[in-house]
Order: sequence, then C-alpha cells, then structure tokens
Amino acid sequence: MSSSTGGGQSRSLILTAMIFAVAMTFIDQTIVSIAAPTIQHDLGLSSSGMQWAINAYLLTLAAFFAFGGRLADTRGHRKMVVLGVIIFAGASALCGATPRGSAAEAWLVAFRALQGLGGAIMFPAAIAIVVVTFDLRSRGRALALFFGIAGALTAIGPIAGGYLIEWTWRAIFWINIPVALIALALIAISRPPNEARPAPMDYRGLALIAGGVGLSVFGFQQSALWGWGNPAIEASIAAGVVLLAVFFAVERRTESPLINVRIFENRTFTVENVILGIAMMAFIPVFFFAAIYGQIALAEKATTSSLLILYFFIGFVVCAQIGGRMLDRIGAKRPVVLGCALAAVGFGLWAGKVTDLHAGAQVIYIVIAGAGMGLMLGQANTDAINRASRYSYGEATGITQTVRNYGASLGFAILGTILITEFRSRITSSLTARGLPGPAASAEAAKVAQLQGGSGNIAAIPQFIRADFAAATRDVLYGMCVIMAVAGFVALRGLKRGVQLQTGEGAGQLAGDDPDADLYPAPR
Repeated sequence: MSSSTGGGQSRSLILTAMIFAVAMTFIDQTIVSIAAPTIQHDLGLSSSGMQWAINAYLLTLAAFFAFGGRLADTRGHRKMVVLGVIIFAGASALCGATPRGSAAEAWLVAFRALQGLGGAIMFPAAIAIVVVTFDLRSRGRALALFFGIAGALTAIGPIAGGYLIEWTWRAIFWINIPVALIALALIAISRPPNEARPAPMDYRGLALIAGGVGLSVFGFQQSALWGWGNPAIEASIAAGVVLLAVFFAVERRTESPLINVRIFENRTFTVENVILGIAMMAFIPVFFFAAIYGQIALAEKATTSSLLILYFFIGFVVCAQIGGRMLDRIGAKRPVVLGCALAAVGFGLWAGKVTDLHAGAQVIYIVIAGAGMGLMLGQANTDAINRASRYSYGEATGITQTVRNYGASLGFAILGTILITEFRSRITSSLTARGLPGPAASAEAAKVAQLQGGSGNIAAIPQFIRADFAAATRDVLYGMCVIMAVAGFVALRGLKRGVQLQTGEGAGQLAGDDPDADLYPAPR
C-alpha cells in the first residue's frame, strides 16, 4: 500500500488525504444529535426547529449525492474534493457562529443544509480518487481501510461531542475547520488524480432526483414525529417515489443523463445496492438507538453511553480489514454473506441482554454485531463501485451513497416507530398498574414516549421507565437482526462467487460473467 501512483505520488498519502476530507461528513452524522438538547436550550429553538437542524444535513446529503457524483466525473475528482471541503468547512464555521435570537433557527437549518451540499459534492469525488489510485488487486484493502477509519469517526462523533459541549456546543462545528485544513494541506502535497470526462449537466434529472429523494426521505424522517397515519407523510413519500420513477424513465431517454441508469442492468451492481440499502437500515440507526438506550435505560451520561458505540466499532474496524483482504483474494460474496449472518447473530444476542440493564454483559455481542457489519459493508460498497469504469466512479458512488442514505432514512422511520409504539404501550401498562386511570396513563405515556418534557436529570428517571425503554430497545435490536438476515439472504441468492477481473480501463467482471457487464466503457 506504500507504492506510488503513476504520477510518482504516494498512494498512502492520497488515501490519508481522502480520509481526512470525508472525516467531517461522518462525524457530523452523529455529533449534532448528542449536542441537540444543549443547542436547543442555549438558542431557544423549538423542538421541530432542532429536529430540522439535524435532518437538514442528512436530507441535503441524500438529495444531492447523485449531483455530486456527476460533478466529480465531469469537472474533475480533485477539484470537487477541494470545493466540497471548503463548502463544508465554511458552513461548519457559520453553524458555530449561529446568533441567539429570532434568526437562530433559520440560520442553523440553512447552514446545516449547506454542510450537506458540501458533503454530497466531496464524498463521491473522494471515493473516486481512492478507486482510481489503487488497482483492482489492492483496492479492497484500500477501501476497507478508508471505510473502516472513516466509519469509526461516526462513533467518535458522540464521544467527542460529549466532551466538546462541556466547553461550548459551538465547538462541535468548529472542530471541522482544523480537519479541513489538514485535508487541504494533504491534497496539495499528494496531488491526487484529477480525471474528468467533460459532459453537460442534466439539470432536469437533478431536479427530479433531488425532489424524489428529498420528499421521500422527508416523509421517512417525519414519520416517527407525525405518525404514519398523518396524510402528509403518505403524500410526501408517494410523491417522492413517483418523482423517482419519472426520473428513471427520463434518464433512459436523455443523451447525457445525470445517472446512466443502464448500470442497473449489471446484476452485481444492482444486487450490491439492494444489500447496501437493506444493511443501512440497521447500520446508521444503531448509533442513535444505542446512545439513547445508554442514557435512558442505563442512566449514563452522554460521554459514557457513547462507549456502547465504541465497542461496536472495535469489531467493525478490525473485521473491515479482514473483509477487504477477503474481497481482494476470493471476491465479495463470502465476506458479504458471512458479515450479514454475523451481524444478525450479534444483534439477536445483544437484544437478549439489553433488558438486564448491565452494559458489561452486552459488550461481546455489541462487538460481534459491529464485526459483522465491518466484514460486509465496505466490501459490498467496493464491489458495486468496481462495476463502473474509471471515468464513472464518482457517478457510481453517487448512486451507492444515495441508496445508503435512503436505506438509513427508512430504517430510522421503521425502527423509530417500533421504539415509540412499544415504549408507549409498556409505559401505559406500567402507569395503569400503578393506579393511574387509563386515559391519563395513555396521555402521559404518549408524552414520555416522544421524549418530551422532564427535567433532563438522568437520575430522576424512574426505574420502571428504564425497564420499559430497555424492552422497547430489545424489539428494535430484534428488528435489526431480521434486517441483516434479509440482507444475507439477498447476498446468498444474488451474488456470484469469484474474484472480479480487470478488463482494460473499464469495469471489471467476475470470471464467468457476461462480458457485456462492462457497461461504462472508457471513451475511445
């Protein structure tokens, strides 16, 4: 991994530069959720306003990933990484400078959305640079290291956030600035490749996919707050799905499309994206649910409860490296199938221990769940991206990241609904057993289940509330077990055995696959 690129630059230095570039996007997926109560209190935000400050980033990130991927391929990979880093760092500085008063809510939401746009421009270009820099034989290990380290930063978010907010909540945004400066310095030194395939931008396609992803993801995000019976939720998701269907139909007839949808004719690319979408329903939500479980059920501070996530990533980082080597040696099917199975077992065993309210008894099962995710996630992602030619890696990454964010949003919606519904039901039963009349018990349970009200004092949470929340979390973890089992079944039935072969400058193919699998040939 220390050999040089064709331009004489160190591949390891380029990989390090790209890890620093995307580090901010991973940290920001979780760090703001931990600081949310402090930010809301200090700025006087409404509950919905604070929720939008969290969701605006994820929503914009999901809606513009395809745009970012297309920009990377048509304008140059290195240029777009630099642009994305600058936008992200600038937006982070402005988030940290949010003024108190009536403008606070609009200010914070707007610049969180700008952060998401910066991330969407930066991430596909960074992945494309790593893929172009490393040949097919060493790409699995390189991307395993990339996703392992960058993914571990998602766990660092809650841990770092817990300490930074003791100084000032604004520091959770300002921490991105030195990270961005390091990334820009490393990019300047290593000079990653800036390959491009000039082409016009498909703004019609951009409007359709941004609207489709944005509306449907918005519906998923709001479902836990508004309830699935709310007509606005159903209308938002339905309109988003219709726009995505129109997008697919339009792109097939567009001369220079935002996404060349013919890549979905490649069976492996499509199957890997289905697996990624399913697996992400558990992967991103587990950070949030584990952190909340630690604070409510285990009555730990944010800094202590976030250790549950750290245990998860101990398994994740180690097995991500093992999976990367397996991908290079024997192909994607075995690590993806085994990883899904291991994650399902880990989540299932973890679920059986959460009601004991003893963190020590859960650690080994948390590590197992993380190990399974590490073994399969990066390998499924890498195998999908490998199906594109070097001139379309950004576009392929934009597709995979859109699918990943879509899956995560759907996971939050489904698992969040399970948590709130089960928690409310159990609290109602507990309050009724303590003599509270039925209607009053239901009203109080609804308030508590939405995590509204209260003094914020962990020690004041009654023991029966902790037990009820643990039982609800158990159902969520069993849901994650089922999700990963389904992903494993899709991988077992849908993926072919074998190591991908290099075919010229274009996409690779599995031994025995149809040679027409190279759907993105390099221009002649």
